Amino acid sequence: MRRKMVAGNWKMNKTNIEGVSAIKELVKLTKDYKNIDIIIGAPTIMLEALVKASEGGTVKIAAQNMHYKESGAFTGETSPAMLKSIGVEYVILGHSERREYFFETNQFINEKIKAALAYEITPILCIGEKLEERETGKTFEVIFKQLKEGMANLTKEEAKKVIIAYEPIWAIGTGKTATPAMAEETHKEIRGIITEMFGEEVAHEVIIQYGGSMNANNAAELMAQSNIDGGLVGGASLDVKVFDVVIKAGMTK
Repeated sequence: MRRKMVAGNWKMNKTNIEGVSAIKELVKLTKDYKNIDIIIGAPTIMLEALVKASEGGTVKIAAQNMHYKESGAFTGETSPAMLKSIGVEYVILGHSERREYFFETNQFINEKIKAALAYEITPILCIGEKLEERETGKTFEVIFKQLKEGMANLTKEEAKKVIIAYEPIWAIGTGKTATPAMAEETHKEIRGIITEMFGEEVAHEVIIQYGGSMNANNAAELMAQSNIDGGLVGGASLDVKVFDVVIKAGMTK
C-alpha cells in the first residue's frame, strides 16, 4: 500500500514569524498522526527556521524551487547543496506558476529533478493541463509530454522516488475542482504512462497527488480514489486548522 502524502504549498505568503508559528501549531496538532506524510512547501527565506521549528515532529519541509547547479553565477537562485545543508528534504518542481511566469521548460525541470535526486532531496514534480487543452481533448497528450521529458533519463530506482502532483491548471486557485471521477481518470492515465516508461513495479510505488483547489470540503472524496495518493494543497494550507482537516481526510482511507 502506498502511504498517503499531503503537502501544503504556501507560495509567496507569510513572514518568517508567521511561518514558524504555523509550523509549531501544525506539529503540535499532528504529533500523534500515523500512516501519512505531511509536508509544507515554504518560501526560501524561511526554510532554515521552519526546519528547526519542525524538528522531532511529523511535518517535513519543502523548498518551492531550486536551481540544478551546485553553485555559480545565478543571482537570486538557490542550489540543491544549499537546501541539503539546512535539512530541507523535499522540493516542489515544475509548478505551473514556474512554467508560466518564469518560462521553465520540461528539459530545465528534468535537470532540477536529477540534481535533487543526486542530493537525496525528494522532488515533487507538478504536471497539468490548461483549460483550453482539456476542452480540446489534449489532457493526456500534455501530461504525457511533461512526464516523458520531465522524467527523462531517470533509472527505475530514481523514478520511484519522484512524487508526481497532478494539478489541472484551470483548477489552481480558481475554486474549480476536477470531479473525483475526472481526477481519478487522469491519475490512472499518469500511472499508465509511468508503467510504460519504467514498468509496473515503479508505477505501483510512485505517489501521485492531486492539486487544484483541494480543500477541507472535497479532500476526503478525492483521496478516496484508488489512484490518488494525497494532495498538493495551496490556499487551504495557509490556515493550519483547515489544513489539518485535509490531512485527516487523507488518513481515512
